[in-house]
Amino acid sequence: MQVTGTVLTTRRVDAYHALTVVAPGIAERYRPGHFVSVAVGGAQTSMVTRRALSIHDVKSDYGGTVELVFTARGPGTAWLAERRARDTLDLVGPLGRPFPLPRDPVHCVLVGSEYGSALLFPLADALLARGCRVDFVLGGTGAERVFGAMRARRIAQTTTLTTEDGSLGLRGKVTDALPSVITDTRADAVYACAPMETLRAVTAVGMEFDIPVQVAVEESMACGIGVCMTCVLPVIGDDGVTRMVRACAEGPVFRGERVRFEDVGTIPFDALGAPGGGARHVS
Repeated sequence: MQVTGTVLTTRRVDAYHALTVVAPGIAERYRPGHFVSVAVGGAQTSMVTRRALSIHDVKSDYGGTVELVFTARGPGTAWLAERRARDTLDLVGPLGRPFPLPRDPVHCVLVGSEYGSALLFPLADALLARGCRVDFVLGGTGAERVFGAMRARRIAQTTTLTTEDGSLGLRGKVTDALPSVITDTRADAVYACAPMETLRAVTAVGMEFDIPVQVAVEESMACGIGVCMTCVLPVIGDDGVTRMVRACAEGPVFRGERVRFEDVGTIPFDALGAPGGGARHVS
């Protein structure tokens, strides 16, 4: 649904920006893994494409609020970072396919890198409500880019932090720490949101341990509703056939082993619709 939401609060979270927006309809329909697309620049702007933003938190206050987390790295997100309380935003959501939740209580490791960690916290709450064990592995290039460390420590059984420069936690990437966390926690499943190369490595670790991995991919999304086709990526279907699917509509959550990470950014020759396409994918 499309709503005009009023900005309730703005805050900085280390290297990131967080906006809490009153959006009752979106909050009511939200499930962990959903996102929103936000119009940027104001009524007279030349920035016509929306920005897809992760939902970090949903509350019942004021009829329903959503907190959006992002980093200012271009003119659109820079404009968003300048919003203040009582400003209004045009939002469409909740969008995408949410995380599937286990039917029975299981041990889950949640892996996040940079601001991708933001959408894992509502997922953690949903898993805990089902009696699951939750353990976090969070990372970033430096301490200021690790999102949610304190909240993770409050709600999880264990929280492992990594930074590439060694300024917080273990030196290295989340995938360096993941194998030992899976072993120590006897994990049954892994959920992850991070840059694509990290998701590829997380999936490889999960496959090594023979446990399922659910990934929320980070792809550029111009429309967020499946029309523009800018966020397509190759995914293997239940029938073994690779299709170019839309991250915003069929995703952003996929089974990690189904995503052909090595071919992201291309159209594989064996993809359905490509010359010679439709062949079954052989690992």
